[in-house]
Amino acid sequence: MRTLAIGDIHGCYQSLKALEAAAKMTAGDRIVVLGDFVDRGPDTRSVLDWMMDRKGEGLIALRGNHELMMLAARRSDDRHQEWLSCGGDAVLDSYGVDHAEQIPERHWEFVASELVAYHIGKNHFFVHANAYPEMDLEEQPSYMLYWEREAERAPHRSGRVMVCGHTPQRNGIPLDMGHAVCIDTAACRGGWLTCLDVDAGYCWQANEQGDMRGFWLDQGPCASQRERA
Repeated sequence: MRTLAIGDIHGCYQSLKALEAAAKMTAGDRIVVLGDFVDRGPDTRSVLDWMMDRKGEGLIALRGNHELMMLAARRSDDRHQEWLSCGGDAVLDSYGVDHAEQIPERHWEFVASELVAYHIGKNHFFVHANAYPEMDLEEQPSYMLYWEREAERAPHRSGRVMVCGHTPQRNGIPLDMGHAVCIDTAACRGGWLTCLDVDAGYCWQANEQGDMRGFWLDQGPCASQRERA
């Protein structure tokens, strides 16, 4: 069984589908989506449908700060306006509606009930944003798991490698620190969506312009690896 981690999707459904094909994802793979799959990009609705279709096929969906903002938007008008300014307007556009209340209930149930704060594997652990190195994952505060970008990422006490998103790598290259890997590569800001085979160390990347590339994490991409999907 492969463990494939996918960085912050942010509604970039075409990139997600391209990665699915490039990585030849199957029901035998464990797919860990690192959160922030909603907002900003053009097709949150299709991204959620894709994830829901894979609930029984090894998908593990982490909660990100944008899912938290989306849920809060349903509870108050002030939070709804805040969410719209942070990319929620693109979500409504993908559904063709004017307010969060009009999003289908099955999608709300998925975002509210099917997401987890973290996932622990044999050699890796997965969070959306960050983790204090000296604290077990069940002890981590919410702001660290969902919001923190600036905390020092020293090796975690568990000895496992942290795989995270949240902090966009605007150069399009995952940040590999050995003991931690950040695979948010700014998909919704003209960058790449990254899928990482965490054990093999191989990356596939796609963007909304139809480009694809693949490379070993410890080598990085080169111009010759870029091709049209």
